[in-house]
Amino acid sequence: MKSRHGFLLAMLLTTPALGGGIGRAAEQTAWKAGLAKASITPDKPMWMSGYGPRLAERKLHDIWIKVLAVEASGGHRAVVVTSDVCGFSKQSYEAICVELKKRCGLERSQFMLTCSHTHTGPALRECLHGCWPWNEEPARTLVEEYSLWLEDTIVEKVRESLAQMAPATLWAAEGMADFAVNRRNNPEGEVPAIRQRGELLKGPVDHSIPILAVRTPEGQLRAAVFGYACHTTTLALQEWSGDYAGFAMIALEQQHPQMQAMFYQGCGADQNPLPRRSVELCRKYGRMLAEGVADALAKPMRPVASRLATAFDFVDLAYERNLAEAELRSLSQGTSVPALIAQRYLGQLAAGPLPQTYPYPVQVWKLGQDQLWISMGGEVAVDYSLKFKAQYGPRTWVAGFSHDLMCYIPTLRIQKEAFGQETGALWAYALPAKDWSRDVEDRVTQGVARLVEQVK
Repeated sequence: MKSRHGFLLAMLLTTPALGGGIGRAAEQTAWKAGLAKASITPDKPMWMSGYGPRLAERKLHDIWIKVLAVEASGGHRAVVVTSDVCGFSKQSYEAICVELKKRCGLERSQFMLTCSHTHTGPALRECLHGCWPWNEEPARTLVEEYSLWLEDTIVEKVRESLAQMAPATLWAAEGMADFAVNRRNNPEGEVPAIRQRGELLKGPVDHSIPILAVRTPEGQLRAAVFGYACHTTTLALQEWSGDYAGFAMIALEQQHPQMQAMFYQGCGADQNPLPRRSVELCRKYGRMLAEGVADALAKPMRPVASRLATAFDFVDLAYERNLAEAELRSLSQGTSVPALIAQRYLGQLAAGPLPQTYPYPVQVWKLGQDQLWISMGGEVAVDYSLKFKAQYGPRTWVAGFSHDLMCYIPTLRIQKEAFGQETGALWAYALPAKDWSRDVEDRVTQGVARLVEQVK
């Protein structure tokens, strides 16, 4: 017998009239929307990203990039890309932005590049160097070639989505799934016993699922873009997959082939799916996430008026201090990845001082009257999502891991706790320092505030 959620999911996706308030669609000023997608599953053995060096030769399921383009009644456009990769480097992000401006006329503020942060995805150029032997051939050449192909594919699929614009309506809602656990405050091995005893887990979490639904004027569901704040680290296999997010999208799309399911990572830097490390658990979490989306879609949703404002800026995040030349020389001995990174910085140091700040990407979209969608670079701690919802209201969505995956972005609370990989990890990400300055949270918060004012 189907579970209540399984039945609801099947009924929702096979009955276009469901979703709540479809009759009100005629009252909305029409949007236009276009969709595109492409499989990005490597067709040859390649290095993976997210953990230590691992080579994948087969797939658990295909991995994808998916694109949604929307246009408001005033003609302003915005494009969101979701992707089954661990993250993009600044180099890749910049290259994509340049091409989108040249070939599609899109400004940086109009383009949101997100990822699922799956740890069973391919290595990409200049990103998470410690996860694969980038100094060895043919690994470096293969990763470089794949990365350039992926960047071009993203641009082409954005062009395709813009070319397929058609009348649409947009709807917003929030679902719920409770499998994310704060990994800083709950020892992984103790989580099953804590749950079995019925005790509360510790630490901040964000179990909400922000959902943007796209429908035809007649009410047919065309796309669901949804996020969740939890590392996609259920699996550590040498098989390509989108982890639990991949299984969630598969579950939704199997029920309705004409719907495009799109997942982005929230502020999940300090959140893990626990327990983990089995395909069975991964499918379970994917099913829970899909059911959370289905529950929300089946209830009355908020119609999004056809208004759109977009803003973007780089916020300078300061390093606590640069690594000194003596430290770099000590680290540069040998042929390991950290040694090669140190050698690279020694070369830069010979030409002048190392940068003391990092240009951190922050973006804010406003859809309709009051729907804010904030996207931020790096591995963003859950505190930021909770903070911005409290500051700007419950109709605020926050995507982390967007644009450029440069490092963890902690809050002052986490920096003061001074433990765990969420703090002091800059060198592991090939940045020329070991920690951010203690005002990193203030700088990010002020940067977001400036952009929220712009979209008002």
